[in-house]
Amino acid sequence: MMFIGSKHCPHCGIASVQPTAAALSVLKCPRCGVDMASIAIASEKMRECERCGGLWLEVAAFESICGNREEQSAVLGGATPAPTHPLNNEAKVRYVPCPQCRQLMNRINFAHCSGVIVDVCKGHGTWFDRDELSQIIQFIHAGGLEVAREKEKREIQYEREQLRAEQLAASPRPGAFERFASQDERIEGLSAARGLLKFMIN
Repeated sequence: MMFIGSKHCPHCGIASVQPTAAALSVLKCPRCGVDMASIAIASEKMRECERCGGLWLEVAAFESICGNREEQSAVLGGATPAPTHPLNNEAKVRYVPCPQCRQLMNRINFAHCSGVIVDVCKGHGTWFDRDELSQIIQFIHAGGLEVAREKEKREIQYEREQLRAEQLAASPRPGAFERFASQDERIEGLSAARGLLKFMIN
């Protein structure tokens, strides 16, 4: 994200996009507990904490941004002021509540390989600490989602092959029943022969 007053991103050169006010209900920041401002960047509405710089995106808005390159560029070009309070870089992991249902959210590594850990409420949305959304968009621009999909396909294929191998190992081989049957017949035949021999000797 860029500071207010910047015309272009110093890293990628994307033109600055000024967020506009949006009409959304007021929700509390899950980190700071203060009211978040409702803003719109491109066509997506979201809430931003002016104190810590975090963003709250509802499920549909985040999905739309992940699939729309123009909106990704708009988010990267969104001007964000520096936080008015210093960020507390705690080493200790702290689970935060969903701003909507107040249940503690799950911490998830986006796409399982991005290295960006976000707080997710499956029913309501995703909380991004300062700069996490821009890091995810940069990950998407670098082809990260395609890499993640390929990795997932390979893992599914491997699991299928493992399951198939286990099923083959567990099931009897063709002809096994016939072998067992012929062995049983041989045993019965030997028992009968022994019985006949015993009868003849006595």
